[in-house]
Amino acid sequence: MSATLESRAALWLLGLFSVAVYIFQFAPIAVVMLLSFNGSRSGAFPMEGLSLQWYEKLFANDSILQAFQTSIVLALGCSLVATAVGVMAAIALVRYQFKAKNGISTLISLPLLVPEVVLGVALLMFLKLMGVYRSFGMLLLGHTVLALPFVVLVVQARLVGLRQNFEEAALSLGANRLQTFREVTLPLISPAILGGFLFAVAISFDNITATLFWKKPGIETVPTKIFAMLRTSISPEINALGSVMIIVTILLPLIGGFVVRRFSRGR
Repeated sequence: MSATLESRAALWLLGLFSVAVYIFQFAPIAVVMLLSFNGSRSGAFPMEGLSLQWYEKLFANDSILQAFQTSIVLALGCSLVATAVGVMAAIALVRYQFKAKNGISTLISLPLLVPEVVLGVALLMFLKLMGVYRSFGMLLLGHTVLALPFVVLVVQARLVGLRQNFEEAALSLGANRLQTFREVTLPLISPAILGGFLFAVAISFDNITATLFWKKPGIETVPTKIFAMLRTSISPEINALGSVMIIVTILLPLIGGFVVRRFSRGR
């Protein structure tokens, strides 16, 4: 009887601790989103009415809109490159045997293991030694390196769980490897490709640590724009901008998951 009570008490304590952790993590986000509707510039409680003026000023700010445009172009560009390279790398690592396979797999996974600060400084110094200086192209390359492991891991997991019987059947019926990939393999792994692409978009759109090392002066993404605004003053527009980023970051995986499920059912 006492053991049962102790186990229940332990479960209650674990539950309370979990709730406290979630509150500690998400309460600041809720406060930022709530203050973005504050009618006053004070940015503190109690709120002085509800207003959308900070969102209106946000979307009337040309520099912020330019940062959004840069982030979207950067995220889509690096995600397309990372997805194309990642799919080929995943197929090679799963379906073929070759020398240095383990070494290449480890090299692709390094951005997950190395801190972004170290990776940002290392890539910056390496490219400077080669005579390449900070630019949008360097920023695109860096974000592609960060996003590539996520694409490879997601597609690899799908390929490992995919039996080769379908591909072998297509080959035995006269299809070449390119036709087999286009007609059999690609439709079966397309949900994983879409998932990896969305992972890459989220990684690029939210990144700030490495971006500060790689971006050219004058080029701002949304996270670096928020950082720059915080260094000068705390404006209510920052709360509105942060709320927009939070909504985009939450909606993107939800929409992606919905599309992947519908796509999988259709297949």
